Amino acid sequence: MKNEIQKLEEEIMTLGQKLAELRKEAKPMPVRNYTLHTVEGKTTLRDLFGDKDILFAIHNMGQGCRYCTTWADGFNGFVSHLEDKFAVVLVSKDDPELQRRFANSRGWRFRMASHGGGEYMKEQSVAGDGSNCPGVVVYTRKGEEIFRKNASNFGPGDQFCSLWPLLSLAGFSAENWTPQYNYWKKPQAMDDGGQNVL
Repeated sequence: MKNEIQKLEEEIMTLGQKLAELRKEAKPMPVRNYTLHTVEGKTTLRDLFGDKDILFAIHNMGQGCRYCTTWADGFNGFVSHLEDKFAVVLVSKDDPELQRRFANSRGWRFRMASHGGGEYMKEQSVAGDGSNCPGVVVYTRKGEEIFRKNASNFGPGDQFCSLWPLLSLAGFSAENWTPQYNYWKKPQAMDDGGQNVL
């Protein structure tokens, strides 16, 4: 006999399949060819497709957000799988040099581009209100034309970060767990006396 958790997991799976069908049927909306910036110089949204017809644009709030860093850390593990079929780029407001330094410090392997908080973010925000919030936009290309196919916000507990379901199995959520940039542990004895160490 199935318990309440198993029943709910099955319902979520069924709803996920319905959501996937709706996303598949979503009508693409035309968008313009925005200019963005990389460490190599100016680029365009169309250029970011490379030789692919589908582009995943991961919207990241920038290196100052621990949650955005957590999502990007997770996507980094999937990037080679995605790039076999799709183009992938992480976009944020940070300038290209800062993006690259931070990406290198995290070992990120995907491409980076900066919107600088300009027109791209104002018109392509996943929230639809011009705000610099985390999420993903999927674009398709047909010839020279670019279309926005689907978009979704990221947030603690969402389906885009596999960490959240794992934490929930242990009874944890964003209410009692916050990602950190580094997980340094205080030694039992501190050579400097250990004052003011959290």
